[in-house]
Amino acid sequence: MNNELIAILDYLERDRGLDREVLTQLIEESLVSAARRAVGPATDLRVHLDPKTGDIAAIAKMEVVKRVDYPEREIDLRQARAKHPDAAIGDELDWEVTPQNFGRIAAQTAKQSIMQRLRQAEKSQIQEEYKTQIGTLLNGSVTQFDRGEIIVSFGRAEGLLTYRERAPQEEFQVGDHISCVLTDVNSNRHGPVLIVSRSSPLLVTRLFEREVAEIDEGIVEIKGVAREPGYRSKIAVHSNDSSVDPVGACVGMRGSRVKAVVRELNGEKVDIIRWDPDVSKYITNAVQPAEIKALEIDEETKRVRLIVNQDQLSLAIGKRGQNARLTAKLTGWKIDIQKSEDQKEIDFAAKVKEAVKHLAELPEISEELAGKLVNNGFISVDGLKAAEVSDIAAIDGIDEDEAKKIKDAVSE
Repeated sequence: MNNELIAILDYLERDRGLDREVLTQLIEESLVSAARRAVGPATDLRVHLDPKTGDIAAIAKMEVVKRVDYPEREIDLRQARAKHPDAAIGDELDWEVTPQNFGRIAAQTAKQSIMQRLRQAEKSQIQEEYKTQIGTLLNGSVTQFDRGEIIVSFGRAEGLLTYRERAPQEEFQVGDHISCVLTDVNSNRHGPVLIVSRSSPLLVTRLFEREVAEIDEGIVEIKGVAREPGYRSKIAVHSNDSSVDPVGACVGMRGSRVKAVVRELNGEKVDIIRWDPDVSKYITNAVQPAEIKALEIDEETKRVRLIVNQDQLSLAIGKRGQNARLTAKLTGWKIDIQKSEDQKEIDFAAKVKEAVKHLAELPEISEELAGKLVNNGFISVDGLKAAEVSDIAAIDGIDEDEAKKIKDAVSE
């Protein structure tokens, strides 16, 4: 037992970084119950463990008496003076009451309790260590799966990555190396100590801080991050040095830095935009890659109306409204997007032109005549077929003979 205890103490101190004095105290406390069962109802019973030799001694308070009536808490004067020559009746002495073969008994009855207390001590130490690291980036490896949740090893500590804290469709295998953000420290007795996330926007921030030296040095500053995990993120950056391009610094040479982040995010798209104190410029940058024709800002409701051309409308809104949502999250403004009125006029003119061209392809109908027909509501062959000759002849500049020719051409 002595050698086994010393080996355990050496291992936990050397490899787990636990304090030897704390370990010794925990073992002593856990052995008291085993000693009490072996010794009986002794007064102030405690156990002492020599951390160097592993020797175990059970010690109790014994009252010095002339005649012993209660051997579990009394000792006669002669026996007491054999070790303490100055002992007198009524004195209380610390007296070793270690039963025979107590080392073996302790090993059998207290080993489980010792290991449990040691695990608790280790967990408490890890909790204290990581409480100050919430929000930091941790790198670990997947060790196992537990009912849809992933257990990640971070060396001395284990982390729990729940399904909710993963990006959609993200799959891992045992042994995969992953980066996570520490979001909480588990204060309960059961389960991994660390609670981690891969869906938090903070993960994008921490990855850029790791990849971009200018951010770590404080030259480039991350002003905001908006994220839809697994699909797309927008990150707004600003340079405190006019000679440093914040977007270029985050992209890196040939895109090396942003590619490293995207790779860690399993292919999630990342838009890097330039932050600006001017709201209109900031929102214009944030809605990229769409181009804005104009914007209207309502300071009172903190709402912005973006006006875009038809060919930019789908880009501005994004797939399933993603670009507009991320822009709103990033800037903190409500975003409304509408098509330009000028664009509507252009679209109408284009439709008129197309209708004229289509009718002018018919025999007996010139482009000028087709223009008259379209301007009077006859924009298709089917419309002319359904019309009476008198309806067509009622158009200014078209007589009845010409109207008949048009009907004949349409019928043919």
